Amino acid sequence: MSNERVTEPEVNKNLGSSDNFDTKETVSTAPESDNSILDFDDDPLSATSVSKKSLVIFFLIDTSGSMKGKKMGELNTVMEELIPEIRRVGEADTEVKIAVLTFSTEVRWMYSNPIPIEDFEWARLRASGVTSMGAAFKELNHRMSRNSFLNSPSLSFAPVIFLMTDGYPSDDYKEGLRELQTNSWYKFGLKAALGIGQEANDNILAEFTGSKDTVVHAYSGGQLAQMIKIIAVTSSQIGSKSMTLSDDTGHEIGEEDVFAAKQKLLGQQIQELVTTQTDGDDVPFDTGW
Repeated sequence: MSNERVTEPEVNKNLGSSDNFDTKETVSTAPESDNSILDFDDDPLSATSVSKKSLVIFFLIDTSGSMKGKKMGELNTVMEELIPEIRRVGEADTEVKIAVLTFSTEVRWMYSNPIPIEDFEWARLRASGVTSMGAAFKELNHRMSRNSFLNSPSLSFAPVIFLMTDGYPSDDYKEGLRELQTNSWYKFGLKAALGIGQEANDNILAEFTGSKDTVVHAYSGGQLAQMIKIIAVTSSQIGSKSMTLSDDTGHEIGEEDVFAAKQKLLGQQIQELVTTQTDGDDVPFDTGW
């Protein structure tokens, strides 16, 4: 996430006058102490009573030829199992939608618009072609707009963006990422990535998420199922909650701080959950499959 401080008027200017991120910021009345230190509440994600809001979860999935076989088969199975779990994530005041963008030689959306989670059905994917990750970043930038996929009339949480890939991009991913990084929804969205197998480059995935803490790796089918569920459910839970922040300075906390805190919390929770997982007797992708 950019270190540039973005005030609310600046954000709304970038997104259009009708754009609204969900941030509930309060300033504590605690006595002044060390003004150089910003302290958050013990529970920085305390839910607040607000009107219905929308959350779009974007899945960016590598469907290149190297995903063929067990990787793609396991991914399809996990995603079919995951949808019911995500349905339980959203609070009664949250409308959760799913958008799936696949990339191989071409980039394609599973559906032409984000689908409400209650109506979403996973369409099994097939693998072939090369890894056009840069083209996928450009397409996401194009669609992640109030004039396209994020046109909900209700208030909107910043989106969740989840990237999954097993290989090195075959196109100029940096050019696509530079375009995507100018998108305010991307800047303030929760971003996580999953590398599948030994060929996935965690440094590239960290470029996408902005932090290594929000990058995990799966080397077997069992790990793939665990990691997809951990990232998708955790990021959806954090992304769909209002956040209340306070500090000891008596100064207003900006939106950038709110979203940075959410991204940091996502990284912490993902890493904590990953360390509790076991490998079992799983056969690694790159040796048995």
